[in-house]
Amino acid sequence: MKRVLLIIGGGIAAYKSLELIRRLRERDVAVRVVMTEAAQRFITPLAAGAIAGERVFTDLFDQAQEFDVGHIRLARECDLVVVAPATADFMAKAAHGLANDLASAVLLATARPILFAPAMNPQMWANAATRRNLETLQARGLSFVGPNEGEMAESGERGVGRMAEPEQIRDAVFAALSDGPLKGKRALVTAGPTIEAIDPVRFLSNRSSGKQGYAIAAALAQLGADVTLVSGPTNLSAPVGVKRVNVESAREMLAASEAALPLDVAVMVAAVADWRPMKAAKGKIKKDAAGIPAIALQENPDILATLSKLGKKRPKLVIGFAAETDHVEEHARAKIAKKGCDWIVANDVSGDVMGGAENTVILITKDKAEAWPRMAKEGVARKLAVEIAAVLDAKSPGRK
Repeated sequence: MKRVLLIIGGGIAAYKSLELIRRLRERDVAVRVVMTEAAQRFITPLAAGAIAGERVFTDLFDQAQEFDVGHIRLARECDLVVVAPATADFMAKAAHGLANDLASAVLLATARPILFAPAMNPQMWANAATRRNLETLQARGLSFVGPNEGEMAESGERGVGRMAEPEQIRDAVFAALSDGPLKGKRALVTAGPTIEAIDPVRFLSNRSSGKQGYAIAAALAQLGADVTLVSGPTNLSAPVGVKRVNVESAREMLAASEAALPLDVAVMVAAVADWRPMKAAKGKIKKDAAGIPAIALQENPDILATLSKLGKKRPKLVIGFAAETDHVEEHARAKIAKKGCDWIVANDVSGDVMGGAENTVILITKDKAEAWPRMAKEGVARKLAVEIAAVLDAKSPGRK
């Protein structure tokens, strides 16, 4: 039986931790709970202990608890430490190595893998201090799940900072506790927009935020894949365990994608600019009496088609994305035939998909089309990663 030490931090999202305990226990995971003093303002140790099936630990200086178990044993008698919710304060303490209460002392004393599920106000999550603490913890090898975008329970604000749902954290726990079905597989994900220079200050681009591609890279990594994320300019942090290569133009993205070979799977999510100026001006184009300048365009390389037609170097599975505004399935099927890829994930971007938190897609293969219900982009990513794992497992040597 796997053992999880759950540290519950002091935020309104602590109520979700009770459901997380239940979700883990129904999968035969033993859960031992540590609660911070602030967490006890939101939920009681009695409630957490009743669901976990054993007493909850709260005080570093409780003589009975320290004599019986102690923070060192708590740190060692588990397979994984999960912090949910991980508040801005707790992340700061962890980043700076503070250990002035039971929860932070356990975290500093453990040699086990650590998974954080952040939860805080969007402004706190976006604050430069929190971003530095996040980068510090990621550099030490800590894993993160969420936060998600949505409405904050305490303020009614919307933004990134909402704690991941219990099912999402549970899935991340199981990914951390196992090698995963994609262990040993090499994956490429492209994400975000490309930009094509007109002059030193202007460029052609699109509205892609990169959220869906980053979510897919994270989901593949959680299943054990060795993931390279080739990303155009975005405001997103690289997912834990993912190698990110930053590019700007379509030509740079193609070169980085080819450099990632050999691959088991390539998921081409990036919204690549179809055209670029034939010649970028070396100096800023001035607005003058000559009127609007004519900008001659030329076609960019087709990255999806290039990877789909590599012959022996071709990835076992090549997946494209089709952002359409009408006749979505029809255009996506034509794209499979034209590009030579295996699957197309088609989505209607006529609404709030580009830059939004949710997506509605149709997974189209050469044999079928499966419409998925509208869901968070993280949900689309996890579902697609599971589909990929099933196909790659079937293609493994010794499998029919």
